[in-house]
Amino acid sequence: MQRAPGDPSAALIEPGEEVLFEGTRALVPSFGLLLLAIFTLGIWLLPLWWQSIGKRYRITSRRIVIQSGLLSQRLEQVDLYRISDYTAERSLGQRLMGTGSLVLQTYDKTTPVVRIEGIKADVVTLYERLRAATEAEKTRRNVRVVDYE
Repeated sequence: MQRAPGDPSAALIEPGEEVLFEGTRALVPSFGLLLLAIFTLGIWLLPLWWQSIGKRYRITSRRIVIQSGLLSQRLEQVDLYRISDYTAERSLGQRLMGTGSLVLQTYDKTTPVVRIEGIKADVVTLYERLRAATEAEKTRRNVRVVDYE
């Protein structure tokens, strides 16, 4: 599937690759930020909007692609078989707004921690699907992880 070069999701999807999540950070990711927006008469929505359109996430069954920036852009990719640990974070404010965050520890040298913050998705279900996809990708690539202590 070819996409236009300026398209935020310009990275190609390989055959057999399934998109688990694609989107941006929620405009108002937590209840506290909603209150702040209300108290500032909506002015605080401008930096929240800028943050939400400034980062785009795509999580597939083989990799995580993060595109950040509006004027100058940076594309970062981490293959799923490099993920070593997962954390789903949902504060009370995020649970009230239906958002959450994922924190992933990786074996990648340039990106040891991947933070997918404030997304409008069921992060617990996404967490489970991501774990299953990671194990399937490790099996597909014949990757074995050995802990030395």
